[in-house]
Parts: sequence; structure tokens; C-alpha cells
Amino acid sequence: MQVLRGEATRRKPVWLMRQAGRILPQYRRLSERVGSFKTMVQNPEIACEVTLQPVDELEVDAAIIFSDILVIPEAMGLPYEMEKNKGPVFPETIGNAADIDRLVIAGEEGVHYTIAAIKLVKQALNNTIPLIGFAGAPWTIFAYMVEGSGSKTFTLSRSMLYSRPDMAHALLHKITQSTIHYLKAQVSAGADVVQLFDTWAGILSPQLYSVFSLPYLQQICRALQPVPVIVFAKGAFFSLAEIAQLPCAGMGLDWTISPQFARAVAGNNITLQGNLDPCVLYAQLPYVQKATIQMLQDFGPNRHIANLGHGVYPDTPLDAVKCFVNTVKQYEV
Repeated sequence: MQVLRGEATRRKPVWLMRQAGRILPQYRRLSERVGSFKTMVQNPEIACEVTLQPVDELEVDAAIIFSDILVIPEAMGLPYEMEKNKGPVFPETIGNAADIDRLVIAGEEGVHYTIAAIKLVKQALNNTIPLIGFAGAPWTIFAYMVEGSGSKTFTLSRSMLYSRPDMAHALLHKITQSTIHYLKAQVSAGADVVQLFDTWAGILSPQLYSVFSLPYLQQICRALQPVPVIVFAKGAFFSLAEIAQLPCAGMGLDWTISPQFARAVAGNNITLQGNLDPCVLYAQLPYVQKATIQMLQDFGPNRHIANLGHGVYPDTPLDAVKCFVNTVKQYEV
């Protein structure tokens, strides 16, 4: 929280995107017992347990609530399924104006289980470390709702921006309003910070991103003030300057962006977060330590939260993750 406010600290804080599971044996055991990812997300007690597991195991400096970005489309009336080895799939998609009209602007009741989980986690943490809430950025949610899943080309969602911009804006508006309600409810329940994940930012041209993503990110950041918001737009190197001008406290960076370039473009009035390549964690531990220290040095002493450049991968060695976290915690600025 100090670093997000621009205050000097003795060392840099560290957490990991997707830290809540997959690499931890205790998470895998719980997942196998429950049998369904969505059941875990929608059960507040289980979501609380999974959120706290990496806090206890890795001793990171922040917890992030265990949930999924696709709870918003489901709350709007477009349910998703999580297929093993494939990821999220929408049995129905958005293809015309009538589909958009049928969607509701979600309120807190549509995501009540995540709000309940946040309250449980907040109580368990007892203000020892901050709790991060999150949501998908409107463009990324839009892409899933139109495509029905992840995609190599995102032809359906991108072509709609050209062929039916009016329809695209109508859907983005509903997603944005739903996301604002959702994040405000997370904050009311106890989230100290929120992060917006624009996972598919990098598939748009700079021109399209400025029209179909940035204005909606701005609406959300403005609505959440004075709560600190971190915007993580993967692949959006072309919009770093514009993202830095949003009313947000932090900007997440993927590993394709050099810290020096990011700081030069973004300026000194925003906190940068990231951006070690997750694949570095497959290397030998001495290399993990060396690469982590190099990253810390490249970002400089101020306004930096250490993290990976994307989520930790499922088969990442746990000892390498611990090496990364511990190296950051032992590095004094």
C-alpha cells in the first residue's frame, strides 16, 4: 500500500498473479477432492482457504481473492463452463443486439459468493497484509463472451469492433457497469486494492485499444477512487503512456516490456508491477535468484511491486517460486 502511494520502503513488496493455486500440493489435493473449479469459486469457505494457502506457504506481501474473471458474464446472464485441459467455454455467445438486450447489468447479488469469501479472508488476515480484489477488464470479458472461449485469432470479437461498433459499445457499457458494481462490492467487503486484468489487450491495434478498452478502464478507475487500482494490460506496450494517465495507482507489465522503457514512457507518478518471465522459474535456483535481482535493479528503488509478467504456470517448481519470493524479500533498496 505504501508503494502504491509512492512512499519509500526498505524493500519491495512481492506477490504473484495466480498465486492461489496449481503449484501448491495442498491446492491440488483440495481441487481433486472438490472436483470442480466453479464449485471452489462459488463456495466462500473453500475460496477463503485457497486464498490463504499461498499466504501461509510463500509468505507473500498480499493476498488476492480466489475467483475467476468470468463470474461477471455469468452474473449478467451468460454462464460459462470450465473444461479440463481447455479452459473456460461459453455454451452460448453474444452475436447480435438481441443477445445484448437479454443481458442484465449485474449487481452484488450475482457474485455474492465472492463477496462472502472476501469477508472471510479479510477476517482471517486480521489486517496483517492487504487483500487484492480483481475483475477482468471490459475488453477481455467482451472477447470471451463473443468468442465463447479463448482463441488464436479472436476473429469474431475483433471483427465486431469494425462491423458493429455500436453493438460493441453497448456490450462494453453493460460489462463496465457490472464490473463497477462488482468491484465496489469487493471494496465494501474488505478488498484494499483491486486489479483489472486485460488479458487480451495485446490482440488489438493501438487505435482499437484507444476506442474499445481505454475509455472503459478509465470509467472503472474513476468510479473506484480513492481505492488504488492496478491495471494489467498484457501485451499493450503500445498504450503504456495512455494507461499511465488513467486514474489508477499501478500498472502491471508483462515480461516483453523492459523496466527502463516502461519507466521512461510511464513517468514517475505511477507504480509499476512485474515483470519476471514466468519461465525463468523453470531454471536452476541460482539463475532464478540472479534474474530476480536483475529485475529489481532494472526497475530502480522506487514505486515497484515485484511480480511475474503473467500468472505462475501450473507445473512451475515450488522451490523456484519460493526462491523468487525470498530473493525479493531479502533485497534491500
